[in-house]
Amino acid sequence: MVIHFITVGQKMPKWVQEGYHEYAKRLPKACSLNLIELPMANRGKSSSVEKMKADEAKRILDVLPKGVRLVVLDERGQQVTTKQLAEQLDLWLGGGQDVALIVGGPDGLQAELIDQAQWKWGLSHLTLPHPMVRILVAEQLYRAWSLLNHHPYHRE
Repeated sequence: MVIHFITVGQKMPKWVQEGYHEYAKRLPKACSLNLIELPMANRGKSSSVEKMKADEAKRILDVLPKGVRLVVLDERGQQVTTKQLAEQLDLWLGGGQDVALIVGGPDGLQAELIDQAQWKWGLSHLTLPHPMVRILVAEQLYRAWSLLNHHPYHRE
């Protein structure tokens, strides 16, 4: 299974790239993480938030692999424990289809795209900066995998 981690926003600082890659490289090929970075919509004075979100949604849909399970990160999404995330990952692994995990731009995701998702994942009630989200998601996916595989990384 491949988790296509599609994010709006590019040119992350070196520490973000290193943090993300540290966890992504730990995942086995059977549960690999594939980062796809997309440019943000142009944010001019006359640009409306809805137009920017629609532009970003189009870019996301353009790179979305066919037949994937669509998961969006959304502030109103389900917040889960590590054990619950591991159970979710186990379902994905057993489901036989790749997953597309979507992170929108600074204004969030277009409502129509959110509505298409099979699961809406909320990381926190806190507002998290996008660079931290990349690292946090990669680490939590690795932690969930390690829990499923009785790897010593996760301690209960």
